[in-house]
Amino acid sequence: MKKLFFIFCLFLFSYQASATYLLIPMDDAQKNHLKAYGIAYWTLENNVEIEWLLNYRGGSFLVKHIKTLEEELLIRGVSFEVIADVKASVILQEIADPEINMDVVKLEKAPKIAVYSPKNKQPWDDAVTLVLTYAEIPYDVLYDDEIIAGKLPLYDWLHLHHEDFTGQYGKFYSNYKDAAWYREQVRYNEDNAARLGFKKVSQLKLAVAKNIKEFTTGGGFLFAMCSGTDALDIALAAEGLDICEAMYDGDGSTPN
Repeated sequence: MKKLFFIFCLFLFSYQASATYLLIPMDDAQKNHLKAYGIAYWTLENNVEIEWLLNYRGGSFLVKHIKTLEEELLIRGVSFEVIADVKASVILQEIADPEINMDVVKLEKAPKIAVYSPKNKQPWDDAVTLVLTYAEIPYDVLYDDEIIAGKLPLYDWLHLHHEDFTGQYGKFYSNYKDAAWYREQVRYNEDNAARLGFKKVSQLKLAVAKNIKEFTTGGGFLFAMCSGTDALDIALAAEGLDICEAMYDGDGSTPN
């Protein structure tokens, strides 16, 4: 009986010794996808490299087994699997097959993240900050003041959400010109422009857009969604022209 118990303990020890990787799945097996991304960031913050398995089980993460990381996964409610190094090697070999559309990206550094968002927004107005906060990924909020002051190069990533860089306030004038939130948005942006030395909101936003362009040209990463995607390009393309009608800036647009 003692011999059997010894063999069982030896087997258990051997299994634990070989279980040297944590696989964080991102397919349907994952209970909390957003928190899983936060765990990946937390791992990098603690100077531990993590591999992102693109297109493997939804873009899973693979990292060497560390007890503190396993504990953090449990605390945050993130699904994970403890696998042997042999299993990890099999997964990496599968991904390396040129016939399969998969790849491995080694993540080594936790990026410093900035979110371009006005100080007077409501918490529910910005999906980006809601997601980052829930995922427990740290970020700083920047707006026109900080970007005009040249602080953008201090960051690795910039996120844009609802923003109209053309100075037309998302073209909500016809339906919401009398709404309190719209009038407050106009007042806030006009005050910002005047305080920063610009005659029009469109001129301020163009200066911001040019700073963002310079940031990406210098290697910064940009993630944009909603109106932040096309409005940035429109503002840059319209430089030298007035594309705002009188209801936006008090004078007419440049004639065709």
